[in-house]
Amino acid sequence: MQTLSAPHGLAAQRLDYDLLLRAPSRLNPVGDRELLLRGLRLQRIENLALTKDQNDTLDLTDNDIRRLDSFPLMRRLKALLLANNRIARIDPDLHNWPDLADLDPLMGLEHLETLSLIDNPVALKKHYRAYVLHRCPSVRILDFRRVREQERLEAAALFSGEKGMALVNSLSARPFEPGQDIIVDTDKLPPKKAPSRHVRAHA
Repeated sequence: MQTLSAPHGLAAQRLDYDLLLRAPSRLNPVGDRELLLRGLRLQRIENLALTKDQNDTLDLTDNDIRRLDSFPLMRRLKALLLANNRIARIDPDLHNWPDLADLDPLMGLEHLETLSLIDNPVALKKHYRAYVLHRCPSVRILDFRRVREQERLEAAALFSGEKGMALVNSLSARPFEPGQDIIVDTDKLPPKKAPSRHVRAHA
């Protein structure tokens, strides 16, 4: 089987047009069209629109990908293999705070049936499996384990109602860092008081 490999000593590669053009595509054992992008030291998911949604499976195993984003509309995609990466959102100071909310971009993959995030920081988070099933109900195999109907029911119950929404918010909360910018919604601030018209004279 033909595969690409990262040049020896190269710190990182970009998922650009040239790499996608050279990446091997094959029919895998279950008859799905699979694009092989494993072991390339990729740090970002980008330019996947260039694939024109021609693959059922994307194999991005054994890279250095840190967050899930930049997914174009990929109606055909059924399996996303991301084992042995570093899926976690990176803040401007490069502190890793892996949040389950970082998985939300997967919600747009309506036909995603197989997902592997083994050996990623986000997979160690509490309620990880239930959160994936809640956000991506089409997933049938998660981390090479078939999803049981009981798991789906438990995930639905866990994240339902006001308590479920509060749990979602708590799972995606990040600790405050000293010096971190605070965003204030000015629409919710009380109106400023008009300056007094009585001006006191100073001797």
